[in-house]
This record gives sequence, structure tokens and C-alpha cells, in this order.
Amino acid sequence: MSDCICFDEHPQEECGIIGIFAPHEDVARMAFFGLFALQHRGQEAAGIAVADGKTINLHKDVGLVSQVFNPQNLATMPGDYAIGHTRYSTTGSPHSRNAQPFLIETRHGPVAVAHNGNLVNAYELRQDLLRTGTGLSSTSDSEVLTMMLAGSEGATWEERLAQIMPRWVGAYSLVILVRDCVYAVRDPWGFRPLSVGLLPGGGHAVASESGALQTLGCVAIREVKPGEIVSLSNTALKVMQGMPPAKKPALCTFEHIYFSRPDSIWDGRTVHSVRQRLGRELARESAVAADVVIPTPDSGIPAAIGYAAASGIPYTDGFIKNRYIGRTFIEPTDSLRKQGIALKFNVVQENILNKRVVLIDDSIVRGNTTQALVGLLLKAGAREVHLRITCPSIRFPCYMGVDMGSYDELIAHRMSVEEITRHVGCHSLHFLSLEGMMRAIDSETGYCNACFTGDYPVQVEGRHAKTGFENGIA
Repeated sequence: MSDCICFDEHPQEECGIIGIFAPHEDVARMAFFGLFALQHRGQEAAGIAVADGKTINLHKDVGLVSQVFNPQNLATMPGDYAIGHTRYSTTGSPHSRNAQPFLIETRHGPVAVAHNGNLVNAYELRQDLLRTGTGLSSTSDSEVLTMMLAGSEGATWEERLAQIMPRWVGAYSLVILVRDCVYAVRDPWGFRPLSVGLLPGGGHAVASESGALQTLGCVAIREVKPGEIVSLSNTALKVMQGMPPAKKPALCTFEHIYFSRPDSIWDGRTVHSVRQRLGRELARESAVAADVVIPTPDSGIPAAIGYAAASGIPYTDGFIKNRYIGRTFIEPTDSLRKQGIALKFNVVQENILNKRVVLIDDSIVRGNTTQALVGLLLKAGAREVHLRITCPSIRFPCYMGVDMGSYDELIAHRMSVEEITRHVGCHSLHFLSLEGMMRAIDSETGYCNACFTGDYPVQVEGRHAKTGFENGIA
């Protein structure tokens, strides 16, 4: 199956993970619906592993969750324990061999691992494994995690995890499946989200976002704390501190800005309300005379509502989004390809004709899509387009599990605000200040803002591209 076409230049989602212990339930089907709720976090591949107390069955492939799974293959996966993964690649290419979960046999029995994040020391760890003669079947840092866990010392899986976690530097939220338990692990910096909840029929579930747990009917939902190891099994929920939390937490700001579903909770804050406050901060920082405020769907909608409320400028829809065109695996014809972004967005002309428009978007990465959106509005008859972005300019790559591109690909690394304004063709442009963004999040510290500031919470010098393992680096 070929890679899906993409008409989106936003920072790409990391991955979505889910883990379930639900006695006497169809956990494979539950995992399927949990992954469906996390589909926005990755559309390249999906996989589910299920344990019945004796063995682990795995099914995974390239494609969307609905393309990889059907009633027939889910029916072949009985058991009380399950983990699942939906992937956007950050280390390793979008190839079937990099699909997760990874399942291996160990001296302690089978173990399957699904990972959201990115290890910044993956190159060194991979080299260590290869020097010991360990065979690797993929180019993903997630397999490196799996093989290191398999070789770790300890009487229990919790002990083995606690023993190996200090060697992993970077972002990792994990779900781990053995014969009779699901483990959830979060790195000590807390980069990537992970929440756990109580299932109504007994048992527990853990997922990248609280919204997926609500889909399964979970109650008493709380976030897995940085450095924690949570065990889901017949002995009820068990929590231990695998590593002390980092002195300076580094939660990903982009979960609030773009990645998470609006109904999810991140760091105790509802994402939708944070995005509305981002819009309000934008209105306070960058007032402009205009007739309408419109969002770039979908992440721009709450911020546009907030901007409109704070500015008094009416909110309306300017774009209608075809939600599936970017996820089709059928390549467009040459003539359709020239339509580019118009395949994904249609302008509601009567809402913007002869009007001064404030366009709210969450970010600008490469600038090409933004330029096309501004062009669509002007072509449809907008008199002016004033672009407002709900975060500071992205000038530095992310090494913690978000595919933002390299320095050369980041338009704000190469151009000033004035140059970007001319490049995208808008009448004015304002990026929300770092201070305004953190006011909206209602926190001065505890977040990773390295893509804006270049101040990385862990050492990242000499790191490699996501396909570096395939290009002869290791």
C-alpha cells in the first residue's frame, strides 16, 4: 500500500497508543474503537496486539485503522488484554516493517510494545544493540526500546522497566503487553500525553488522550504522571514510580495548539478552552480593522471563536474542509494535483466576498499551504486577508516525536515576519508571542517550547533525520 497523499503542512502528529484490561470483553474490538478515536494522531499504519494469559496475537499493517482491521481479523484475537497503535513516523520511514506494536519472544515470555515519542539518543542505543549482535528488523527507535526491555534485568517487568528507563533519553509514552498484564509508562519529562481510566464493566484502559478513554466509557480518568509505571491486570490498578520526575517538566505545548482533540484534557486543562484563550490573546496583541473572523479548520476553530469574542468582529465559516482527501491512498491525476489545496478546502464565497478577513491558523511550518489558503480567499473576492497564528514562529526542529521538518524547511528559520507576509500574500501577519501563548495555557513553566526558542530540555546535538537509520547512518 502506498503512502497517503498529503495537502497539509502543519506539524505532523506523533502517534496514538491505547492499552486495555477488560475481563470477559472483546478487547480487540475495544482497542479498535479506541484507536479510531486516536486516528488524528497518525494515519500511516495501525496495529493491535491481544493477550489471553498464554499467548499474544498481533495484527498490523500500513493504512488507516478502518483499512487495517475488519470483523474477520478482529475475531481471531481473543483475550482480556490488548494494546494498540496508530502511527505517524518520526524515526523510521512509513514502511510496514516499522508499523507497531512490536512483538518479540524473550526469556521471560512474549512482549509487545507500542510507543509514542522519540528517543534523542536512539542512534547510540541502536549501535550498542548491534555491537552485541542483537538483530533488528526495522529502522524505528521503538524497536530499540523493545529489544532493550527484553534484555533488561529484574524479577518482574516493573523492575526491568525501572532498570532500563534511565538509559532512554527523550520522549516516550509506552503501552506494553505481556501474557497477563498491560503496562503504561511515561518518560520523566512528561513530553507526550498518557491518561488512564476505569472501565464501566471492570478493568482499566490507558490512552494517549482522555477523549479516547471517554469513547470507551471510562470514568475516574487521570493522567499518568511523569516517570510512572502503571500496571493493568487482575490485581487491580497498580502504580509505581519507575523514575523520579525530571526537575523541569517538558510537556509538549503543541498538544494544546494542534495535536490533541479539543475534548481532551492535557495537563489538567481542556484543550478547547486553551485554544479559545489563544485566540483571545491574539486579539489583544494584534487588533486589526476587519469584517469577519474565519478559522482554518479544524484546530483553528476554537481560537477563531476566542478571537471574535475578544475583538467584537463576527465569526463565520470561510472554508469547508474535505476531511478525507488527505487520507486517501489513491493518487490524484496530474490535473487534479495542480488544484493542490483546493482539493482539500472550498471557500464559502458569500461569507468573505468584498470583506476584510482575519484568518486564524494554528501554525506556519513551510508556508506553502498557508500561501495557498490566502490565495483561495483573495481569488474568491476577499478584500483583505490578515493572518493570525496561535503560537510563536517555529524556527527550530523538534526531536521529541513531532515531524516539523529540518531547519531548511522551516520558513520562519529562513525569513522574517515581513518576508513571510510577502511570501504568503496576506495583508498582515502576527504570530502570538511566547508570553501570550503561556498566559493562554495558564502556566509559566513546565512546557517544552524548543521549536520556538531552540532551548531544548535534553541534549540534542548531532541528532539525525527520522530516516537516518535507513540512509546508512546506523
